[in-house]
Amino acid sequence: MTTRRDFLKKGGLGLASLALGGSLDTYGKTVSGIFQKQENKYISKRPELAQRHFTSKAVEETIARIKKKIKDPKLAWIFENCYPNTLDTTVNFKMIGSTPDTFVYTGDIHAMWLRDSSAQIWPYLSLADKDSQLKLLLQGVIRRQTQCILIDPYANAFNEGPTGSEWDKDLTTMKPELHERKWEIDSLCYPIRLAYHYWKKTSDSSIFDSSWQQAMNSVLKTFKEQQRKDGVGPYKFQRVTEKQLDTLSNDGYGAPVKPVGLIVSSFRPSDDASMFGFLIPSNLFAVTSLKQVAEISRKVTMDTAFANECEALADEVMTAINKYGVIDHPECGKIYAYEVDGYGGILLMDDANAPGLLSLPYLGCVSTNDEIYQNTRKFVWSKNNPYFFKGKVAEGIGGPHVSHVGLAMIWPLSIIMKAMTSTDDAEIRVCVNTLCQTDADTGFMHESFNKDNAKDFTREWFAWVNTLFGELIVKLDEENKLHLFS
Repeated sequence: MTTRRDFLKKGGLGLASLALGGSLDTYGKTVSGIFQKQENKYISKRPELAQRHFTSKAVEETIARIKKKIKDPKLAWIFENCYPNTLDTTVNFKMIGSTPDTFVYTGDIHAMWLRDSSAQIWPYLSLADKDSQLKLLLQGVIRRQTQCILIDPYANAFNEGPTGSEWDKDLTTMKPELHERKWEIDSLCYPIRLAYHYWKKTSDSSIFDSSWQQAMNSVLKTFKEQQRKDGVGPYKFQRVTEKQLDTLSNDGYGAPVKPVGLIVSSFRPSDDASMFGFLIPSNLFAVTSLKQVAEISRKVTMDTAFANECEALADEVMTAINKYGVIDHPECGKIYAYEVDGYGGILLMDDANAPGLLSLPYLGCVSTNDEIYQNTRKFVWSKNNPYFFKGKVAEGIGGPHVSHVGLAMIWPLSIIMKAMTSTDDAEIRVCVNTLCQTDADTGFMHESFNKDNAKDFTREWFAWVNTLFGELIVKLDEENKLHLFS
């Protein structure tokens, strides 16, 4: 069975490689001139219509409308391939009686991560009111995620049924419904983000039923347990592995932390073990999520007491972030740390995954113009960040998750996120053009690629980053910025 660490490395694929008429020795330059005469070579890489998992009229209309505005043929081609990739290849939608149910693969791994599934279908939220079937599919994801949280709030990834997993031998409390049981704060935050914004977009509050309320009680309980004020809590995890970041020290509880109000995230959104326990970007995400649950509790479920509990925890965590998670950097000023332990241990870095420090405004955790964020942004996109790489074909953020292939792998997700959180047109243009130049002629994004050779990449099929690229292009269309690529 394929895992996140069993990466498929491929060379260039597809007809697009025949059309490449320029060099990949530089990055950030316009690709329009290179590809202007090759438009007929950009044949869709989407599955045949009958092979697609789900087809949305609203999504197809969006693709057709935006493609007409994109003058660069390669950019238009990649957008057409990537934006619908989640619907084309990873969603498994059905009705159980009158209730929608949607299971979402990550791509080449046929399991459902709470984080990835939320992020994969997020770009279609804006179209929910234009397509009733798409709306049902989105609702089905939310309902499936609710059931997953009720099965185990500490798990990060689930099977479609009680089939067991290759990770059944992990030293933790596995259940047959679980694919993997790595405790990550963001696994609970992403479903909240999705449900909250679905409600805001559609005004449909039917998702906030008794099961959802029970799941949110479990979320609050789990967050409080992982503040570790009353001992280490019920969660522990060990794996027999040669990979240091795939297991936890201290009999499965991880490095010691001082109970200062922050929440332990045993693993990062990369599924790598944290070093110091208190992962600051995920704690900021938890603050945002708790406030969203509080609003729903006040306005929909009418549970004021629960809303007060959520807000109190959010305030406590935010106070602790300001006290322990903000440090003075000698070059960048006040910035957010990546991880702390409350004892004085601090890890200064950023990882390409979201939540990370770069992605905080995208997730609604801070304002783009926030001074601490702007200082942090300068830090993470510089040589001060040990996982910032700059090579012959690109610059961007990687992470230890693929360090076994060398400290040279850039994640397209980081370049997309830089563009998503940028207010600088020139910076946005460089990001998009870099993404177009580093697809290895496949027409898709990848998990990572070598900073010196984009044809050395991991994961041929990674739906989250594909759809996120599509989301970026839709955002640029809404902001009337597609002219940047003419």
